[in-house]
Amino acid sequence: MKEHEKVAVGKIKKYALQITQFKEGMSFLDFSKDIKTVSACVFNLSQIGELAGKLNIEFTEKHNDIPWRKIKGLRNKIVHDYEGIKLNIVWDVLNEFLPQLINDIDTLLVETTTLNYDKKY
Repeated sequence: MKEHEKVAVGKIKKYALQITQFKEGMSFLDFSKDIKTVSACVFNLSQIGELAGKLNIEFTEKHNDIPWRKIKGLRNKIVHDYEGIKLNIVWDVLNEFLPQLINDIDTLLVETTTLNYDKKY
């Protein structure tokens, strides 16, 4: 993994973890009534999508177990149709997709770090 890819993936994880902290202990009803938390989570989702869009195609194809295209698509929906975003869909993304994304990124970072240490010089 190239350094800029490692930085981008690390930032994606950071934003995902922040979202997890922001919504911790909330029900959907609590979340939907808390405009600050909604705004913070949606902003971080857009940042994740922006970073995913900066990864080169070779990297995303190599690590295609992560749905990079959907991540970028969500970012585009947020940026271009903010008022059309359905909170129940955002909530599902936060609860069903983000934990898996964090795990996938952890696996990706471990695998690439292990590969770098295994190189023969």
